[in-house]
Amino acid sequence: MGKADSISEGSPLLANGVPPVAPPLPGPATTSYRQKGLVKDGRCSCVNAAVRDLWDRLFDEACGADVTINTDNGGILYAHASILGMSSPVMKGMLKQTRGRGRWQSISIRGVPHDAVRVFIRFLYSSCYEQEDMDEFAVPLLVLSHVFVIPHLKRVCEHHLEHGLLTIDNVIDVFQLALLCDAPRLTLICHRMILKNFKAVANNEGWKAMKKSHPILEKEILESVTEADTRQKQRVRRLNEKKIYLQLYEAMEALVHICRDGCRTIGPYDKILKEDQAPCKYEACKGLELLVRHFAGCKLRAPGGCTHCKRMWQLLELHSRLCADSDICRVPLCRNFKDRIKKQSKKDEMKWRILVRKILRAKGIGKAPLF
Repeated sequence: MGKADSISEGSPLLANGVPPVAPPLPGPATTSYRQKGLVKDGRCSCVNAAVRDLWDRLFDEACGADVTINTDNGGILYAHASILGMSSPVMKGMLKQTRGRGRWQSISIRGVPHDAVRVFIRFLYSSCYEQEDMDEFAVPLLVLSHVFVIPHLKRVCEHHLEHGLLTIDNVIDVFQLALLCDAPRLTLICHRMILKNFKAVANNEGWKAMKKSHPILEKEILESVTEADTRQKQRVRRLNEKKIYLQLYEAMEALVHICRDGCRTIGPYDKILKEDQAPCKYEACKGLELLVRHFAGCKLRAPGGCTHCKRMWQLLELHSRLCADSDICRVPLCRNFKDRIKKQSKKDEMKWRILVRKILRAKGIGKAPLF
């Protein structure tokens, strides 16, 4: 008899003939753990404030310390070789070189303030820092995190510099350090701030110091400023061109509207215009109405004879290139212009095609004809 046959209906595993509900599969920590602050980014953590305080006390009281850290101006900090070696591969190598020279091992961290080194070593113990310490020592901590390969501290420094600590006065210094410390995001943010506030940045002491110590970097920044200014001018020019193309498209709509439906006091000969018409939705109608009236009564109507008439001829030809069917179109001379297109030179034809394509692109329309 197999295992399946040995389970009878009277077995507690089949109470009332219903199989028991299986226990839940292992998954993320429950809400109760999240409420206690023991879960971070979906991972369980048993480190709470008491444990962090314990690591801080271990650093502050230096109980059992076996390393002295020499800093600028004769400052000394005490630490534990095991913690330093586990936190930083660079410090681990430095400690190996001093092993076997007695109970105390010694390393030096110079070039940054003593208090900055203290904040740095404390972070290695408990991953904690005070906000005022970060506000004061973010830049030297960025350097120390890069030199001693502490990536999580490096990310913290970049975050604080990006969100509030980066100013016009220190952006040049931070930019140079970001390049040296291989911090691409911070480099990009500094570069954008320099371009955006170049006149103010170029007048501070950081720029003057960089100009003397790193003339090549100054040249690269100036080139990028010139490129950014050129791109801005090109962007403005494209926006202005798009505005003109949109106005031409609206003029084509207004022209069809006038010739087909009539507007205010002007319209097709077979259309009775009402005096109480609703306001026209086409802004170009008013200008076109004056242009059409001038075109109808001008004695120099031939192209080139009158500036206003020449503009009207151009609008009529542009309409013919956008018109879908000249047989039913009510715009004057639409069919004539379509016949004329076949006799144009390739150079003129290409100019008109480019203009039509840009108008349709500005309006977001795929292809002509349209009206």
